[in-house]
Order: sequence, then structure tokens, then C-alpha cells
Amino acid sequence: MSNLEPDQSGLIKRISNLEIRIAHQDRTIDDLNEMVAKQWTSIEQLNQQFSLLKDRLVAVESSGTVSKPEDEPPPPHY
Repeated sequence: MSNLEPDQSGLIKRISNLEIRIAHQDRTIDDLNEMVAKQWTSIEQLNQQFSLLKDRLVAVESSGTVSKPEDEPPPPHY
């Protein structure tokens, strides 16, 4: 690099720094993409669980076995 002009040396250094920065940004983007994919999977699982619980609640409510709190006898300590 000693036979390069000072302007070329500075330009090569700037390009090298930009390449390093882009490599770090690419890694960050990949990490974030992986995180978003995992979160999406978790959200889908939670939505499925919610749907199942909602269906079970509807089934219990429609079966008539759910009593209102005022219909229950008072606890023994009353």
C-alpha cells in the first residue's frame, strides 16, 4: 500500500470500513429476521390455544352447567 497515493489509501480505508459496517448490519438483519420468525410461530401457537379455549368456554356455557355466582350457596363460614 506504500505506492498508493494518499487519496487512494484513504478511499480504500473508507471502503473497507463500509464493508465491515455492512457485514455487521447484515448479521443484525439476519438475527432480527430469525427473531421475528420465532415470534410469529409463538403467536400462531397462542392463537390456536386461544381458539381452543374459546371453543371450550362456548361449549361449557352452552351446556348449561355454568352457574351464576348468586345461585351458588354461601360458603360455610357465613
